[in-house]
Order: sequence, then C-alpha cells, then structure tokens
Amino acid sequence: MLYERWRRVAAERGGDIALREVASGRRWTFAELAEAGERAGQKSAIRGAVFPSGQGPEFILELLAAWREHRLVCPLEPGQPVPVLAGPPVPGVHLKATSGTAGAARWVALTAAQLAADADNIAATMGLRPDWPNLGVISLAHSYGFSNLVLPLLLHGIPLILVPAPLPEMVRRAAEGEAHLTLPAVPSMWRAWHEAGAIPATVRLAISAGAPLPLNLEQAVFAASGLKIHNFLGASECGGMAYDASDTPRTDAACVGTALRNVALSVNERGGLTVRSEAVAEAYWPEPSLELGAGTFQTSDLAEIVAGRVFLRGRQSDEINVAGRKVSPETIERALLQHPEVRECLVLGVPSRSAERMETIYAVVVTAVPEAELKQHLLQILPAWQLPREWHFVAALAANARGKISRAEWRRKLGGETTRNPPSNFK
Repeated sequence: MLYERWRRVAAERGGDIALREVASGRRWTFAELAEAGERAGQKSAIRGAVFPSGQGPEFILELLAAWREHRLVCPLEPGQPVPVLAGPPVPGVHLKATSGTAGAARWVALTAAQLAADADNIAATMGLRPDWPNLGVISLAHSYGFSNLVLPLLLHGIPLILVPAPLPEMVRRAAEGEAHLTLPAVPSMWRAWHEAGAIPATVRLAISAGAPLPLNLEQAVFAASGLKIHNFLGASECGGMAYDASDTPRTDAACVGTALRNVALSVNERGGLTVRSEAVAEAYWPEPSLELGAGTFQTSDLAEIVAGRVFLRGRQSDEINVAGRKVSPETIERALLQHPEVRECLVLGVPSRSAERMETIYAVVVTAVPEAELKQHLLQILPAWQLPREWHFVAALAANARGKISRAEWRRKLGGETTRNPPSNFK
C-alpha cells in the first residue's frame, strides 16, 4: 500500500525536486528518488526487520526498500540499540518507540493504513503545500519527524530539505534560495534560532511539538518577526492529536489547539484525554495494553475541552501529592514561565522525608533571578502550598534530541551537579 502510493506520487511529480541534502548539496527529483528507491530494493535481499537511522538520504532509501519488500520498519535514533524482535507484531508494518519521558520506552506497532491516515490528517489540518518544502531539522526516526517530514514527502509530495544539525548557521544556509518554507521544530530550537536572529524570513509555516511551547517564546517570536508558531500535540501511539491553527499567539499556555481533522478527542470520567481516529496504532508491542487498540488511545494527559479547544492540565502519572492535595507540575511550570526572566523550568515531585507530607515539590529553573523573587512571583498566582520547597538553578535543562525533558531523568539527577543558587556567570 505505502510503496504503491509513493510510486503514484513520484509519477505525478516527476521532474520536481523531492529531496535536497544540505551537507552534500545533492538533489533528487521525484523521478530520481523513485529510481534510487528501486535500485535500493534490488541491491539487497532484505530479510526480517529494517532499521533506518540517521539524518541523511539513506534513511529515505532504506525505508523505500523496506516498503518495496513489505518488511517491518523500525526507525532508530543514532546509537539506539537494535531491539530483539522475536515474533514481530502482525499485521504491524512499522514500530515506533515512545519517548519514555515518564519511564521506560515502549514499542508501538502500526499498520500501513494507520501511518497513511496520520499523514493525511497532518497534511490536511496544517495545510502542507508542495511549494513550501519542509526544512528537516528534527529526527527522521522520531514519531514527530517521521509523520511531519518523511510521510509528507513520500505520500503527499511535500519536498524535504535534510539539515545535518539544527545550528543557527546551518538553518540559515539551508534556507538560502528557498522562497517559502515549512519548519517543524521543538521549543529549544525555536528559542536558539530566535536568540541568534536565525529564523529564516521565508518561513511561512512554523510548527512546534515534542514539548510544551513556552508562551513568552511564542509571543517574542511573533513580536520580532510576525511569525506565528503553531503548537502541535501528538503521540507515538496515535500520531497528531491537536493543532493550534490560530494566526496570533495564544494567551493561555495550557491551550494546545483543536483536534486534527478526522480525529475525535474527548475527556473520560477521570479527566484523561481520549483519542479516536484511524491513525491510532494497532497495539503496544510486545505486551498489549487496554490503553491502546481498536482505534482508541487513552492518554495519560489530564485535559479539558472548551468550545472545541483542548487545554492540558498535566499528566496523571506526574501529579504531585502534597499532604493529600494534588497539583500538576505543569500548573507550577506555567506560572514560573510567566516571569520574564525565566527561560526554562521543570517541576517534579520527589518522596518527602516526612511521611505526612508524602511528596516535596522541586523546581529546576534556568534563570538568574534569585529564589526569593521567584517565590514572590508565584505567590501572586498560586496558593502557598503549591510553591516549590526545593530550588535547583542550572544553565540549561538539556532536552534530548526529541525536544523532551524527562522528569524521571531529573529525579535521578537531583543531588548531582546542581546548585541552590543561580550560577554567577549565567546570562
């Protein structure tokens, strides 16, 4: 199904540029990419699963070869170990790794129809256009990059420009000669480009996913250039969920937009966000779960839906229990980010030494503002019991390649190289 659809796209687009690699300067038309895909399929007798990796054209060619031979595809990040696939899922044709921000990563099995449905929903909702090439700075192996870069290229004819690294100078170089661009990225990239003045003036569609987009960053980019960054919510288990299609910056950081086309969102009796669509994955692998399957994914996100707009209220697994009262860490993070000098922050709960208190609220903050000032700021927004008791000031939160910041990882880091006072050399 997927390979046949790609062949139709390649035949229709023919001599148009399909793929460009910035590092080497190489270009492929759709016809040339189709021929290369045929050769890749003929050169190797692919057996078992295929594990495309990296940020180069080889990822695309290896994927096409796998589609041609009807092999199971399991994209991997560079350095990610190859999983043991004893008894691969049927009828799954694709395995995605979840982000693992709340614990161990899990594998998600998808069919060809589910992959195609996600690509269709994204293209229709975001208005992806063949004359607005995608600038490929996010990982092709990650669910976000695969759905927003790889599948639009192969199933919708949206050209792709491969960028080896998201450095400001590399982004500037990649944009040269392009009149119109679509740029999917993560918040840490948008911040770095904004501060370096490197956001290309030819970006017509700006997308942010992978982590919450800070309101102050969205507003600052809009004020500086008039470019609206569109917040996008998705998951490996179901693809795209919600998208902020508005033309101006949000006024509430909890708002993630409205449901993608052909996606139905609802909130269950426990406040959890439920997703129903043809893009929902087949199952977790190798251990299925009632949370996923039959076109439905029960997320761990707590949410409200008001007039069609989705507002995230935290994650069930991340809720902090302070003496029997529960608070979402995102609530405290959003309040902290309202301070103009707070660049990034992460809030989490750790077991308290006092059994009665249950958990202690920790805040890891990127700022030069002292603890006392941050507490006073929070007291104007939150009740006193929601204020962090422990503060750790760092120069950066060090998101991973997917733009994710893991609470589980930071729980392990606490007590390591952090300080109770802002570093004197931090700017």
